[in-house]
Amino acid sequence: MTPQNQRNPILEEYEMSRKKFAGQTDIGLKRKNNEDVFFISPDQFFCLAADGIGGAAAGAVASQIFAESTIETFGGISDRSGKEIKQHVQKAFRLANDNILQHVNQNPDHQGMGCTAELLAFSDDGFIVGHIGDSRTYCLRNKHLEQLTRDHTIVQQQLEAGLITRDKIKQHPLRNVIFRSLGLAGEVELDVLKGQAHPEDLFLLCSDGLTDMVSDDHICDILRTGADIDYKVEDLIAAAKSAGGNDNITVVLAAVY
Repeated sequence: MTPQNQRNPILEEYEMSRKKFAGQTDIGLKRKNNEDVFFISPDQFFCLAADGIGGAAAGAVASQIFAESTIETFGGISDRSGKEIKQHVQKAFRLANDNILQHVNQNPDHQGMGCTAELLAFSDDGFIVGHIGDSRTYCLRNKHLEQLTRDHTIVQQQLEAGLITRDKIKQHPLRNVIFRSLGLAGEVELDVLKGQAHPEDLFLLCSDGLTDMVSDDHICDILRTGADIDYKVEDLIAAAKSAGGNDNITVVLAAVY
Protein backbone atom coordinates (compact mmCIF):
# COMPACT_ATOMS: atom_id res chain seq x y z
CA MET A 1 0.00 0.00 0.00
CA THR A 2 1.32 3.47 -0.82
CA PRO A 3 0.34 6.81 0.68
CA GLN A 4 -2.51 8.39 -1.24
CA ASN A 5 -2.13 11.79 -2.92
CA GLN A 6 -4.21 11.80 -6.07
CA ARG A 7 -5.80 14.42 -8.29
CA ASN A 8 -9.00 12.38 -8.34
CA PRO A 9 -10.74 11.29 -5.13
CA ILE A 10 -9.47 8.00 -3.78
CA LEU A 11 -11.54 6.05 -1.29
CA GLU A 12 -10.08 3.21 0.69
CA GLU A 13 -11.76 1.08 3.32
CA TYR A 14 -10.33 -1.63 5.54
CA GLU A 15 -11.73 -3.77 8.31
CA MET A 16 -9.67 -5.84 10.69
CA SER A 17 -10.32 -7.12 14.21
CA ARG A 18 -12.47 -4.49 15.95
CA LYS A 19 -11.29 -1.48 13.95
CA LYS A 20 -12.54 -0.23 10.61
CA PHE A 21 -10.85 2.50 8.57
CA ALA A 22 -11.85 4.62 5.58
CA GLY A 23 -10.14 7.58 3.95
CA GLN A 24 -10.30 9.92 1.00
CA THR A 25 -8.34 12.90 -0.32
CA ASP A 26 -9.71 15.43 -2.79
CA ILE A 27 -8.05 18.31 -4.59
CA GLY A 28 -11.01 20.59 -3.85
CA LEU A 29 -12.32 23.23 -6.25
CA LYS A 30 -9.69 25.97 -6.16
CA ARG A 31 -6.23 24.36 -6.02
CA LYS A 32 -4.21 23.05 -8.97
CA ASN A 33 -2.35 20.43 -6.90
CA ASN A 34 -3.15 18.16 -3.99
CA GLU A 35 -0.59 18.59 -1.20
CA ASP A 36 -2.51 16.35 1.20
CA VAL A 37 -1.68 12.71 1.84
CA PHE A 38 -3.40 10.02 3.85
CA PHE A 39 -2.45 6.45 4.67
CA ILE A 40 -4.20 3.59 6.43
CA SER A 41 -2.45 0.49 7.79
CA PRO A 42 -4.99 -2.20 8.70
CA ASP A 43 -2.22 -4.57 9.81
CA GLN A 44 -0.57 -2.13 12.20
CA PHE A 45 -3.78 -0.38 13.29
CA PHE A 46 -2.78 3.16 12.44
CA CYS A 47 -3.88 5.90 10.08
CA LEU A 48 -2.55 9.34 9.23
CA ALA A 49 -3.27 12.55 7.39
CA ALA A 50 -0.83 15.27 6.35
CA ASP A 51 -1.22 18.68 4.74
CA GLY A 52 1.79 20.10 2.88
CA ILE A 53 3.01 23.68 3.16
CA GLY A 54 5.66 25.65 1.32
CA GLY A 55 4.52 25.46 -2.27
CA ALA A 56 2.61 22.95 -4.34
CA ALA A 57 5.41 20.56 -5.27
CA ALA A 58 7.41 20.85 -2.05
CA GLY A 59 4.37 20.63 0.21
CA ALA A 60 3.26 17.41 -1.42
CA VAL A 61 6.76 15.98 -0.98
CA ALA A 62 6.77 16.82 2.73
CA SER A 63 3.42 15.10 3.26
CA GLN A 64 4.67 12.05 1.40
CA ILE A 65 7.84 11.95 3.50
CA PHE A 66 5.76 11.96 6.70
CA ALA A 67 3.68 9.04 5.45
CA GLU A 68 6.70 7.03 4.31
CA SER A 69 8.58 7.72 7.57
CA THR A 70 5.60 6.49 9.59
CA ILE A 71 5.27 3.35 7.49
CA GLU A 72 8.97 2.65 8.04
CA THR A 73 8.69 3.26 11.79
CA PHE A 74 5.73 0.94 12.31
CA GLY A 75 6.96 -1.81 10.02
CA GLY A 76 7.03 -5.17 11.77
CA ILE A 77 6.00 -3.89 15.20
CA SER A 78 4.86 -6.69 17.52
CA ASP A 79 4.62 -5.06 20.97
CA ARG A 80 1.34 -3.13 21.05
CA SER A 81 1.53 -1.82 24.60
CA GLY A 82 0.57 1.81 25.10
CA LYS A 83 4.14 2.70 26.01
CA GLU A 84 5.58 1.07 22.89
CA ILE A 85 3.00 2.60 20.53
CA LYS A 86 3.60 6.05 22.00
CA GLN A 87 7.33 5.67 21.38
CA HIS A 88 6.68 4.66 17.78
CA VAL A 89 4.44 7.67 17.24
CA GLN A 90 7.12 9.99 18.57
CA LYS A 91 9.79 8.25 16.50
CA ALA A 92 7.71 8.59 13.33
CA PHE A 93 7.48 12.36 13.72
CA ARG A 94 11.18 12.73 14.53
CA LEU A 95 12.17 10.59 11.56
CA ALA A 96 9.87 12.51 9.23
CA ASN A 97 11.24 15.84 10.44
CA ASP A 98 14.83 14.67 9.91
CA ASN A 99 13.98 13.31 6.46
CA ILE A 100 12.26 16.55 5.41
CA LEU A 101 15.22 18.65 6.56
CA GLN A 102 17.60 16.31 4.75
CA HIS A 103 15.53 16.62 1.58
CA VAL A 104 15.63 20.42 1.80
CA ASN A 105 19.39 20.31 2.32
CA GLN A 106 19.72 18.27 -0.87
CA ASN A 107 17.10 20.36 -2.73
CA PRO A 108 17.57 24.03 -1.76
CA ASP A 109 14.74 25.12 -4.08
CA HIS A 110 12.38 23.36 -1.66
CA GLN A 111 13.46 25.60 1.23
CA GLY A 112 10.51 26.31 3.52
CA MET A 113 8.59 23.13 2.79
CA GLY A 114 6.92 21.19 5.56
CA CYS A 115 3.60 19.70 6.58
CA THR A 116 1.06 19.52 9.34
CA ALA A 117 0.36 15.96 10.44
CA GLU A 118 -2.04 13.73 12.35
CA LEU A 119 -1.25 10.15 13.34
CA LEU A 120 -3.67 7.87 15.18
CA ALA A 121 -2.37 4.49 16.37
CA PHE A 122 -4.23 1.92 18.43
CA SER A 123 -2.51 0.02 21.23
CA ASP A 124 -3.72 -3.08 23.05
CA ASP A 125 -5.58 -0.96 25.57
CA GLY A 126 -6.29 2.38 23.91
CA PHE A 127 -5.14 4.92 21.37
CA ILE A 128 -2.29 7.38 20.83
CA VAL A 129 -2.52 10.55 18.73
CA GLY A 130 0.47 12.50 17.45
CA HIS A 131 -0.35 16.04 16.29
CA ILE A 132 1.45 19.02 14.85
CA GLY A 133 0.00 22.03 13.03
CA ASP A 134 -3.61 22.86 12.17
CA SER A 135 -4.88 19.57 10.84
CA ARG A 136 -7.10 17.99 13.47
CA THR A 137 -8.16 14.79 15.21
CA TYR A 138 -11.67 14.45 16.63
CA CYS A 139 -13.54 11.71 18.47
CA LEU A 140 -17.29 11.10 18.29
CA ARG A 141 -18.35 9.33 21.48
CA ASN A 142 -21.93 8.90 22.67
CA LYS A 143 -22.99 11.21 19.82
CA HIS A 144 -20.80 14.01 21.18
CA LEU A 145 -17.97 15.31 18.98
CA GLU A 146 -14.78 16.41 20.74
CA GLN A 147 -11.76 18.01 19.11
CA LEU A 148 -8.86 16.14 20.71
CA THR A 149 -6.09 18.29 19.26
CA ARG A 150 -5.24 21.96 19.70
CA ASP A 151 -4.47 24.03 16.61
CA HIS A 152 -0.91 25.35 16.54
CA THR A 153 -1.99 28.67 15.06
CA ILE A 154 -1.71 32.35 15.93
CA VAL A 155 -5.50 32.74 16.06
CA GLN A 156 -5.80 29.82 18.51
CA GLN A 157 -3.32 31.55 20.79
CA GLN A 158 -5.28 34.79 20.51
CA LEU A 159 -8.52 32.94 21.22
CA GLU A 160 -7.09 31.34 24.35
CA ALA A 161 -5.74 34.72 25.49
CA GLY A 162 -9.20 36.25 25.10
CA LEU A 163 -8.05 38.63 22.34
CA ILE A 164 -10.59 37.38 19.79
CA THR A 165 -13.85 35.46 19.87
CA ARG A 166 -14.42 32.16 18.09
CA ASP A 167 -16.78 33.70 15.54
CA LYS A 168 -13.97 35.98 14.32
CA ILE A 169 -11.49 33.21 13.49
CA LYS A 170 -12.63 32.43 9.92
CA GLN A 171 -12.29 36.10 8.91
CA HIS A 172 -9.04 36.75 10.75
CA PRO A 173 -6.13 37.77 8.44
CA LEU A 174 -3.75 35.47 10.36
CA ARG A 175 -6.08 32.46 10.46
CA ASN A 176 -3.72 30.29 8.38
CA VAL A 177 -0.48 31.20 10.17
CA ILE A 178 0.88 28.19 12.05
CA PHE A 179 3.83 28.13 14.43
CA ARG A 180 4.47 24.38 14.45
CA SER A 181 4.96 21.98 11.55
CA LEU A 182 7.26 19.22 10.44
CA GLY A 183 10.29 20.65 8.65
CA LEU A 184 10.18 23.95 10.55
CA ALA A 185 13.07 23.28 12.96
CA GLY A 186 15.58 20.64 13.98
CA GLU A 187 13.59 19.65 17.06
CA VAL A 188 9.97 18.54 16.78
CA GLU A 189 7.46 20.19 19.12
CA LEU A 190 4.89 17.41 19.12
CA ASP A 191 1.61 17.01 20.97
CA VAL A 192 1.00 13.40 22.01
CA LEU A 193 -2.41 12.43 23.36
CA LYS A 194 -3.58 9.09 24.69
CA GLY A 195 -6.80 7.58 25.94
CA GLN A 196 -9.06 4.57 26.08
CA ALA A 197 -10.90 3.44 22.97
CA HIS A 198 -14.49 2.36 23.52
CA PRO A 199 -16.90 0.44 21.30
CA GLU A 200 -18.76 2.79 18.92
CA ASP A 201 -16.04 5.44 19.13
CA LEU A 202 -15.44 7.14 15.79
CA PHE A 203 -12.17 9.00 15.22
CA LEU A 204 -11.77 11.65 12.52
CA LEU A 205 -8.44 12.86 11.14
CA CYS A 206 -8.68 15.73 8.69
CA SER A 207 -6.86 18.59 7.01
CA ASP A 208 -8.03 22.17 7.42
CA GLY A 209 -9.60 21.92 3.98
CA LEU A 210 -12.50 20.28 5.83
CA THR A 211 -12.64 22.32 9.03
CA ASP A 212 -12.22 25.70 7.33
CA MET A 213 -15.30 24.99 5.24
CA VAL A 214 -17.54 22.85 7.46
CA SER A 215 -18.58 23.66 11.03
CA ASP A 216 -18.07 21.20 13.85
CA ASP A 217 -21.86 20.95 14.24
CA HIS A 218 -22.25 19.94 10.59
CA ILE A 219 -19.37 17.47 10.87
CA CYS A 220 -21.03 15.99 13.94
CA ASP A 221 -24.38 15.64 12.15
CA ILE A 222 -22.72 13.70 9.31
CA LEU A 223 -20.80 11.43 11.69
CA ARG A 224 -23.93 10.68 13.71
CA THR A 225 -25.77 9.19 10.75
CA GLY A 226 -26.19 5.44 10.48
CA ALA A 227 -24.31 5.27 7.18
CA ASP A 228 -21.17 3.17 6.78
CA ILE A 229 -17.98 5.10 7.39
CA ASP A 230 -17.00 5.09 3.71
CA TYR A 231 -20.18 7.03 2.93
CA LYS A 232 -19.51 9.38 5.84
CA VAL A 233 -16.09 10.13 4.38
CA GLU A 234 -17.69 10.94 1.03
CA ASP A 235 -20.34 13.11 2.68
CA LEU A 236 -17.73 15.14 4.58
CA ILE A 237 -15.75 15.73 1.39
CA ALA A 238 -18.94 16.73 -0.43
CA ALA A 239 -19.88 19.17 2.35
CA ALA A 240 -16.51 20.91 2.11
CA LYS A 241 -16.82 21.19 -1.66
CA SER A 242 -20.39 22.45 -1.43
CA ALA A 243 -19.15 25.19 0.90
CA GLY A 244 -16.57 26.31 -1.66
CA GLY A 245 -13.81 23.69 -1.62
CA ASN A 246 -11.12 26.36 -1.20
CA ASP A 247 -8.37 23.91 -0.25
CA ASN A 248 -7.40 20.27 -0.58
CA ILE A 249 -9.66 18.13 1.59
CA THR A 250 -8.56 14.96 3.38
CA VAL A 251 -10.72 12.87 5.68
CA VAL A 252 -9.81 9.63 7.49
CA LEU A 253 -12.20 7.79 9.79
CA ALA A 254 -11.39 5.02 12.27
CA ALA A 255 -14.31 3.22 13.87
CA VAL A 256 -14.07 1.02 16.98
CA TYR A 257 -16.45 -1.93 17.31
